[in-house]
Amino acid sequence: MTTALLVAALLMGFFGSPHCLGMCGGLVTAFGLSMKDVSPAKRRALVATYHLGRLTSYAFLGLIAGLIGTTVLEPLMRGNSTPRILLGLVLVFVGVTMLGAPYLNKLERFGMRFWQYLSPVRQKVFPLNTFPRALTAGLLWGFLPCGLVYGALLIAVVAHNPIGGAALMFVFGLGTVPMLVATHETVGWLRDKIGRFRLRQLNGAIMVISGLAVVFVPMIMSSMHGGHGGGDGHAHAQMSHGNHPAMTSNSNDTATHHDMSNMHHEMAPVMDSTANHSMHDMEHSSGHNVNHDIQNMADEQEMNDHHHAMAEPSQ
Repeated sequence: MTTALLVAALLMGFFGSPHCLGMCGGLVTAFGLSMKDVSPAKRRALVATYHLGRLTSYAFLGLIAGLIGTTVLEPLMRGNSTPRILLGLVLVFVGVTMLGAPYLNKLERFGMRFWQYLSPVRQKVFPLNTFPRALTAGLLWGFLPCGLVYGALLIAVVAHNPIGGAALMFVFGLGTVPMLVATHETVGWLRDKIGRFRLRQLNGAIMVISGLAVVFVPMIMSSMHGGHGGGDGHAHAQMSHGNHPAMTSNSNDTATHHDMSNMHHEMAPVMDSTANHSMHDMEHSSGHNVNHDIQNMADEQEMNDHHHAMAEPSQ
């Protein structure tokens, strides 16, 4: 429940109070006549008591409306924008009703049947010369059929918050109090000002505009933000694409270096083995040749000695 909704409910009650006076004027007159034998101080206290009872009934109805919204509507609208859209549409509906559209007349006629059903109980509270009777009269008064009350209850339902719904309806009732407790002269002055400046219609137009803003402004902002985000994403993609060759080059260089290192590690043992084998062959070959040369020299020397020995006896 936001402060804006509470303010809207307060203004709805205040600027719609001429309608409330038309609906409740006869009941207020009956209450006043039943208190003609009490002192002025007690009379004011009794008036405050039955208005407190009326506001308590409004708060109770708001609590029920909030529970309905919580248990029925909220599970169906969780995780999406439906609650906001529904709230905006209800504000538009209530605003159009305040502008004069008779959309809630059928609900008033239905509520009148319930009000007639309470007639035996209502008769027992007169005269209003005690505080329990005044409180009971106010509690019953809260169930008097009224299109304006039903409109406020619709707002309490879509707010789907029991405590918030009770607070909204209580504040709505507070808005109606000045007109209903004013003296005859003050009532005439208030009705004249509200009617002359079309304050009820103005408040209805404000509610219509507010409802439309609740529905469409977040959509527009989301669309604008989405387009801006898309541009940033495109630019980011371009930057990423532009940096791709350099990143690829660096990756290739790293991969090449890694491959060369692997080749070095793999070839080193082979090269060492080959070199050692070649040196061994060279040494073996060299040693074999040297031994062969020595053997040849020895053979030549032995042949020379043999020839020399054969030559000596002939002499």
